[in-house]
Amino acid sequence: MMDSFQLFELDQQDLVQRLNEGSPALFPTDTLPAIAALPKFSRELWKLKQRPEAKPLILMGARADDLFESVLPSALDDAWGIAKTYWPGPLTMVLPVIGPQVDYLNPTGTSLGMRVPARETARNLLAQSGPLATTSANLSSCEPALNAEQAAEYFPGVPLLGPIPWSSGSGLASTLIFWKSPGNWQLLRRGAVIPKSLCEQ
Repeated sequence: MMDSFQLFELDQQDLVQRLNEGSPALFPTDTLPAIAALPKFSRELWKLKQRPEAKPLILMGARADDLFESVLPSALDDAWGIAKTYWPGPLTMVLPVIGPQVDYLNPTGTSLGMRVPARETARNLLAQSGPLATTSANLSSCEPALNAEQAAEYFPGVPLLGPIPWSSGSGLASTLIFWKSPGNWQLLRRGAVIPKSLCEQ
């Protein structure tokens, strides 16, 4: 395990500057630590994780308003209903979208996973940086990092949001639900929370 003095720790302002320059970054969430980049620089995340390009990234933001601008009108009422109950929190909605974000984060599809994390430090970063392309801080097919030290071992040289150590998240991935049609959701991955309407799936 790496000693804390070896970690590339930056405060929020300096980390946002690095993100704006195209650097990826590591930060804690309420579930698992994330590696992130501005959407226009998201291709670096696939390279770093050795991740198949067919596997999309998640768009994480400080508020639902920051995420829903590109969502198709047919899905907005349902999305707002879920957001008002479960955001901020460990729930990711996969929604139909238009615009450049889907090209950056899901170049082979027409939908995008979106989440507002419950951890305040993460939302503060996202409020300053704007929505970020995110994924768990691990190499593809490897166990996810659970803390800053493990994240840095996977991605040496990638800056981390200070202060370190980070308080622990749940250690579980977010619940993943897919919007199919008005009033109709599909549960794709069970995580820390399951919407009541999907509990029987």
